[in-house]
Amino acid sequence: MRKIVAGLAAAVLLTGCGPFSSVGAQSPTAAPAGTPAPPAASTPPGGSAAPGGGSATGLESAYEQVITTVLPSIVQITTKVGLGSGVVIDDAGHIVTNAHVVGEATQMTVAIATGGAERSARLVSAFPAGDLAVIKVDDPKGLQPARFGDSSKVRVGQMVLAMGNPLGLSGSVTEGIVSAVGRTVSEPQESGSPGATIANAIQTSAAINPGNSGGALVNLSNEVIGIPTLAATNPDLGGGAAPGIGFAIPSNTAVDIANQIIKDGKVTNSHRAALGIRGSTVVGNDGEPSGVGVARVEPGGGAAKAGIRSGDVIVSVNGKQTPTIATLTETIAALRPGAKVKVGLLRADGSDATVEVTLGQLPGE
Repeated sequence: MRKIVAGLAAAVLLTGCGPFSSVGAQSPTAAPAGTPAPPAASTPPGGSAAPGGGSATGLESAYEQVITTVLPSIVQITTKVGLGSGVVIDDAGHIVTNAHVVGEATQMTVAIATGGAERSARLVSAFPAGDLAVIKVDDPKGLQPARFGDSSKVRVGQMVLAMGNPLGLSGSVTEGIVSAVGRTVSEPQESGSPGATIANAIQTSAAINPGNSGGALVNLSNEVIGIPTLAATNPDLGGGAAPGIGFAIPSNTAVDIANQIIKDGKVTNSHRAALGIRGSTVVGNDGEPSGVGVARVEPGGGAAKAGIRSGDVIVSVNGKQTPTIATLTETIAALRPGAKVKVGLLRADGSDATVEVTLGQLPGE
């Protein structure tokens, strides 16, 4: 489980699902992008799910059916430094998980959430920028691939279950609803993970705890619609849990990236925009973040072609202030490769400038 500060109604830290995440670390405040879809009712198989609109027995039966169907596709992944969860994606033994679950490991063990002996597995490839990775077990016999749904059809209010291995408790399930869609959130940089920005994240009230990372967010049609990745803690409560705020990578993104890794051994098309710079947050004389200092400009990238130079400070994109690297990253993540943006700069000589940048594509590695 990962953590991050997000500019929600109340500031929270978002903590990733790996059990060895350092609670309380934070990244700069950033505003989630996207507008939640209108509420939609969700009717589980076998009965109405609405409170007062159907029997509790019908809803219980629906939950039991989903758990029985999907849980055999959930695995626990154990490396030398921690554990997390994963979802079986095909009969060949490929499993999709979070990059931060794998960390720097290339070898790990896998156990099915419903029981059985551990199996050895290896890393196929990881896409840290999107916090996704694919591993492959040496012996795929008996593995049951999950069915992935179309995350573009997810609606606020739908009932969901989060399946994984929180705190090492194999095969645990929590329930909730889809709280919002279209969020853009960033993870902090930590040992073994350079941090990631997740676009179009699904926000859920289903409890997500350390060890849930890489597991499954499931609808009541037995479909995986997301990969739980982030959960919130409240810095005002000393890093204590902020119940009901968790985030999952949408299934369409997870399947697309995983299929590229399975086919080509790496991500060949990230579908993510890139500015083409390396930088870090600059702190002003008042001690507050004031922009992103450009440390390096990628040769041939959009920033280089627009005349952005090392030593410049990026202060805005399309008129939106970018006081931190997290805000800048989230702003760019919400755009598409090829888009033209106006970038506000503070030059090294103290002058202001605005340049037009044609965004490139974020590399897959």
